[in-house]
Amino acid sequence: MSVLPDDLARFVRATAPEHDEIQREMVDYAEREGFPIIGPEAGAVLRLFARLTDAERVFEFGSGYGYSAYWFLRGMGDDGDVVLTEFDADELDMARDFFERAGLTERATFEEGDAVAIVDDHDGPFDLVLVDHQKHRYAEAFEKVREKVAVGGVVVADNVMKGPVDFDALLAYFEGDDDAVADAGDDTQGIAEYLDTVRADDAFETVVLPVDEGIAVSTRVE
Repeated sequence: MSVLPDDLARFVRATAPEHDEIQREMVDYAEREGFPIIGPEAGAVLRLFARLTDAERVFEFGSGYGYSAYWFLRGMGDDGDVVLTEFDADELDMARDFFERAGLTERATFEEGDAVAIVDDHDGPFDLVLVDHQKHRYAEAFEKVREKVAVGGVVVADNVMKGPVDFDALLAYFEGDDDAVADAGDDTQGIAEYLDTVRADDAFETVVLPVDEGIAVSTRVE
């Protein structure tokens, strides 16, 4: 569900890019099973970042069955590749199937297991990184990958305003109430820690965008 008021959310979604046939199947599955994926408006932003950075390499912390990675590849050149990571073997198998039918398998690496450990096995630089796994480990993921992000590269974190987080607690925290997230749960505390971490990092510039459930965009500037 979008963080925007209903009429604005409907407008943004109505003007978002069309899904291709494979993506439509992905969305149908998500709607049928109640599986959380980014919406087409957020997907379009990922595609835009891929184009703006001329992305050749992307790493995802948490890929599900490949919906976000598919958007990245739609904005990348034919030589670009994405590393997908996922704990759930069945979801990763679904991603393989979707990508094979779309002719994208050669441009993807499918890694089963803990993304925070898997990233150690992949050398940078990465032009784009998506952080969309366990919220309480967002900051840990950023610290593991930050040196592998190219200058000019972008780290995108999902669900920073909605989803499994308490937005009211986050708002109070960032408006100056240091104790606001103390009892708000691991997910909310994880997002607060992540935003504190990236905003304090002089090598990155960070902005939060009210797209879908809120994304934090951090660009490496040095």
